[in-house]
Amino acid sequence: MTESSAELGFASEAYLHAKSVWKGQPSRRRRRVTTDSPGGQAFGLGRDPKTLGDVLITMAGDMGWSGELEQARLLGEWAEFAGEATAEHTQVIGISHGVLQIQCDSTTWATELRRLRAEMLTRILREYPGAEIRDLRFLAPGAPSWRHGPRSVPGRGPRDTYG
Repeated sequence: MTESSAELGFASEAYLHAKSVWKGQPSRRRRRVTTDSPGGQAFGLGRDPKTLGDVLITMAGDMGWSGELEQARLLGEWAEFAGEATAEHTQVIGISHGVLQIQCDSTTWATELRRLRAEMLTRILREYPGAEIRDLRFLAPGAPSWRHGPRSVPGRGPRDTYG
């Protein structure tokens, strides 16, 4: 089908629809049969049943969910990715703006994992390419923070709490 015949078909279909609306009669739309789309012909290509996994992968790609699903897969497989010993001493907090945040049990583990950051990031990029992880942040345990959120006001903080 050429471009001009497609435009002509669209124009005539739109005209017939508008004409029927103005007359108060429902329009009878003709179904356009295209042979180049999958499923366009009986017994043609693309008519075989598809597995549920294939349908879900296609749908996730069409909806733009593949990045989030890849990130969820990384979070779910963190113990296998990092190793059992490392996973016992770390906990994935989440992913924010392409930064994977990992809470460590001690400053020793945080320091050691910071040294391995480049190697771990390379493995993440190779094994989870759709996750869109740009950096890793290893957090050491510290004193309790009074900050709740990304913004804070400079000052001395709460003073009446400790009597």
